Amino acid sequence: MIRPAKIGEIHQIMSITKACAHHMSAQGIEQWNDHYPSQEIFKNDIERGELYVKESDGQIVGCICITTVMDEEYIPVKWLTPNEINLYVHRLAIHPDLQGRGYARQLMDKAENMARAGNYTSVRLDTFSKNERNQRFYEARGYKKLESIYFPKQSPHPFYCYELIL
Repeated sequence: MIRPAKIGEIHQIMSITKACAHHMSAQGIEQWNDHYPSQEIFKNDIERGELYVKESDGQIVGCICITTVMDEEYIPVKWLTPNEINLYVHRLAIHPDLQGRGYARQLMDKAENMARAGNYTSVRLDTFSKNERNQRFYEARGYKKLESIYFPKQSPHPFYCYELIL
């Protein structure tokens, strides 16, 4: 089941993202750190109704933020579609012990289905340049790799922007 996250679940969500950060770091992927993603960011996501969780056997196994808000870092990017009616995906995470079971695919299906149902022109996101697994995942779904952006509090390395035209 995929459903909107609740404020009381932030601790569980943070536990998942911290496990993901540790797992990626062990592979040399310094994508997430103590600054990102933060409890405050998830609190804002939940208050705006933009954070969803994936449950399996009554346990939260992952999350995704699906929003219409374009981050400031995305403004200079030459997107494939006009900056008008687009959905953005952030903070997709599946607990490392439960990866490889199709949960990330299900969360992305949710985002893309929401975009189609809302008549959005595209789904946009970014992923870390050193996270080749994520890049393959999005490219296999038909996302086109565009420009690089930087999040200095996360890494000196770039993040690649991706867009899927619907």
